[in-house]
Amino acid sequence: MTVRLRGGLATAVLLVVVLASLFPLYWSVVVASHDNADVAGRVPPLLPGGELPGHVREVFAAVDFLAALRNSAVVAVTVTAANVLLSTAAGFAFAHLRFRGRDALFAVVVASAAVPVQLGVVPLFVLVGELGWYGRLEAVVVPGLVSAFSVFWMRQACREAVPAALVDAARVDGCSLVRVYRHVVLPALRPHATVLAMLTFVASWNDFFWPLVVLDPNEAPTVQVALSRLAGGYYTDYPLVLTGAVLGTLPVVVLFAVVARGVVGGIMRGAVTG
Repeated sequence: MTVRLRGGLATAVLLVVVLASLFPLYWSVVVASHDNADVAGRVPPLLPGGELPGHVREVFAAVDFLAALRNSAVVAVTVTAANVLLSTAAGFAFAHLRFRGRDALFAVVVASAAVPVQLGVVPLFVLVGELGWYGRLEAVVVPGLVSAFSVFWMRQACREAVPAALVDAARVDGCSLVRVYRHVVLPALRPHATVLAMLTFVASWNDFFWPLVVLDPNEAPTVQVALSRLAGGYYTDYPLVLTGAVLGTLPVVVLFAVVARGVVGGIMRGAVTG
């Protein structure tokens, strides 16, 4: 097989993968732009229709979707910023600082990632009730401020991207730990932090279970909880639900379009150095 033929075959495979990845979003737009009768027909529509603007108005009339978007943005941005800052600091400490019990503490952090989330729901719910946070965004934000995966990711990135000799040289030159973290560690970890920020934002934006448990769905839901209200009842209006899903997906798509170059660069750098 010639090089040109192999290149064409790889391009064809990648094109199929891209189209398969985009098809769910396209199909959501198609269903959202038709009524239930069209969708339930023997031959489902394959092209977008003209009902989307009306369904958008129905979504905002059925639930306070603007408040849901605002609440999801507050939660996702806060959790993402906290994860990036706290996990880079923790990763720097675990990678290059020497203190008693460092390896044992890091083992505990890694082991905590293996504990199923469901095991912590009841005690965390009791704690949220004791703090008076039920129905408030603090109940969603605070438990997600830092994760074991984020710390592990940034510790590995710090060991690869920040040589110990560079940290020692900065310390010999009189830099405090805070200045080393700010002027040496953070710039070196920017590609990895971009990838972590994107993954954390998407996970936080799409989180459904915990916001459903601790937020009042009738007052201040996030986007995913608001979508569950659209799907509730004896009759499911699929075009209305998928209209809400498309509206809830748009911020993530826009964010990815903005940071796509940094995310791809961070992944490629990790692939090359890892």
